[in-house]
Amino acid sequence: MIPRDLAIFVAAAALGWACTPDADTGLDTTSETDTVADVEAASPLMERARVLFETVPAVPPELEGNPMTAVKVELGKKLYFEPRLSQSWLISCNTCHNLGLGGVDLMETSIGHGWQAGPRNAPTVLNSVYNLAQFWDGRAADLMEQAQGPVQAAVEMSSTPERTVATLKSIPDYVVMFGEAFPGEADPVTFANMARAIEAFEATLITPNSPFDRYLDGDDAALTEDENAGLALFMDSGCTACHGGILLGGSSYQRFGAVRNPGAELLPPEDRGRFNVTGNPNDEFAFKVPVLRNVELTAPYFHTGKVWELGESVAVMGEAQLGKDFTVEEVGKITSFLASLTGDQPEVDYPVLPVHTADTPQPDPWVGLGAGTH
Repeated sequence: MIPRDLAIFVAAAALGWACTPDADTGLDTTSETDTVADVEAASPLMERARVLFETVPAVPPELEGNPMTAVKVELGKKLYFEPRLSQSWLISCNTCHNLGLGGVDLMETSIGHGWQAGPRNAPTVLNSVYNLAQFWDGRAADLMEQAQGPVQAAVEMSSTPERTVATLKSIPDYVVMFGEAFPGEADPVTFANMARAIEAFEATLITPNSPFDRYLDGDDAALTEDENAGLALFMDSGCTACHGGILLGGSSYQRFGAVRNPGAELLPPEDRGRFNVTGNPNDEFAFKVPVLRNVELTAPYFHTGKVWELGESVAVMGEAQLGKDFTVEEVGKITSFLASLTGDQPEVDYPVLPVHTADTPQPDPWVGLGAGTH
């Protein structure tokens, strides 16, 4: 005989998981007056969600080839906030990935060296350790490789590996910290070790304990009625084909405009996405799927940063990726669900940075002038 719980599960699946209470009924589905039938009807939705999604762990994962010692993480923290890694002494990792703003800078595209605008919107650094790769086009395999890019990019920090190492070696406290973080190395102050330390710190920037995480852990009351309805709609509409796993995204590359072209403002023809990395025609206009964790904090949206309202981005994705014209009510429900993905934000004290010396390369904030020409 089939167990009763399994029978309920199978029956709900056959009915298209049509078990979520109507958000328009006004009923409080988490009240003490819920019937046993109501509770049982909610279980298949939770079980289905558990198949498609994972909670954000409370502790960061181990990094392959880069042990996360306390001294290395602390060094990486200082380097993350260190503006002297930039040619101008004005820009740090935190400039574009502000830990007080959901790991982003709230700009369409980031402003870098000499007030130059970058080509794409800055993705959040939060939970980025779980991405399959880094950057919109996946050109960096991991956070260590990613950390080396902006330091050298002319429109970002506009420095060089040589200048960076010279800067760090000119500051005695950094020399000591690198020696402690990378013991046994004859010359620990290297560009690669700078990136390893930043990677170790960034890996700690995770956001567990969102309402949705608590729901996945079995707390029926963690989501509101609208959030439950939005979760069901999110799954039933096909969003999970790309937005699943721990991050609800970040695990694949997909062509933007798979069903309908969203227009040149959101998909400019000159940015061919993943194709620029692989040269594969099948990767034209494909980008890493955006992460939805903490998405209510990380406007503006898409690689162009042209959409400022989360609800509008839901409508755009429905049309461009699914060929669906969501109603205003449906957009509202999905948006409510997305708000449940905001987890505990990392609490990071702004570090006091070491004092530089007369040997430290001086700032050059200008574009194309003097010794800092690039």
